Amino acid sequence: MTTRLYSHPIFLEHITPPGHPERPDRLRAIERVLDDEAFAALDRREAPLGDEATILYCHPRDFVERVRKAIPATGLAQIDTDTTASPKTWQAALTAIGAANAAVDDVFAGDADNVFVAARPPGHHAEKTTAMGFCLFNTAAIAARHAQEKHGVERVAIVDWDVHHGNGTQDIFWDDPSVLYCSTHQMPLFPGTGAKNETGAGNIVNAPLAPATGSDVFREAFRTRVLPAIDAFAPDLVIISAGFDAHHRDPLAEINLTEDDFDWATGQLMDSARRHSANRLVSLLEGGYDLHGLAFSVAAHVGRLMKG
Repeated sequence: MTTRLYSHPIFLEHITPPGHPERPDRLRAIERVLDDEAFAALDRREAPLGDEATILYCHPRDFVERVRKAIPATGLAQIDTDTTASPKTWQAALTAIGAANAAVDDVFAGDADNVFVAARPPGHHAEKTTAMGFCLFNTAAIAARHAQEKHGVERVAIVDWDVHHGNGTQDIFWDDPSVLYCSTHQMPLFPGTGAKNETGAGNIVNAPLAPATGSDVFREAFRTRVLPAIDAFAPDLVIISAGFDAHHRDPLAEINLTEDDFDWATGQLMDSARRHSANRLVSLLEGGYDLHGLAFSVAAHVGRLMKG
């Protein structure tokens, strides 16, 4: 089992205001924990710069240009109330897309069984024409479209266990039955979407979790809603929007998961990928804002990916 890791120093140069939860230290914490000898076998690669044309798979050109023009030459620019850009943000976002698309290429070429992309900014809140929730472009959605456009894939499943609902991914694929979107998330919580009755073209499966719930409720949602939906869909590729802010230490939510839950969920999705998509699984970092909870959850996640 070969697990590849994509990262790049440019991801540290997407600067956010002091005190902002989505900060460069998140990736530094991940880098430190993955430096342990337990991860010596990780196939570490520098993320490539993405092709701007692939953004257009999910976002219209005028929106892309609007984001580009919002990037400041110096200092910080406010995209919305909690989303900011700095001079290197465009390059960071484009490299995150490049890494995700390269990860898709890797699993279809057989160069890796699975890939984890440690990148920022995150992407799952970015709707077709709206940047929001720390996100500019929807990296997971673009990667799914890349698999379809370049590799002729018929069906892609995106599973999002970030504690915040991936409204952007749902928006992009709302009426597209070729992409299954499954999400576990706290509700009520930002961004306010993700009710069970939001089903799109039958391809949207939301499993909202009440505040203060933990492992049992999360795992039950996986067993009864997410995993059966994947089996019925039989995807050619599984993409994880891997946010780790449902961890009990996280300051932005009230779900009480532990590292063991992310290990378990990773294993379940690897089993799904083994059954349906020849092990092809790509995992993309989304949220996770307590540095300790994030680092050790990522370690559990990547450790499981490596075990096969």
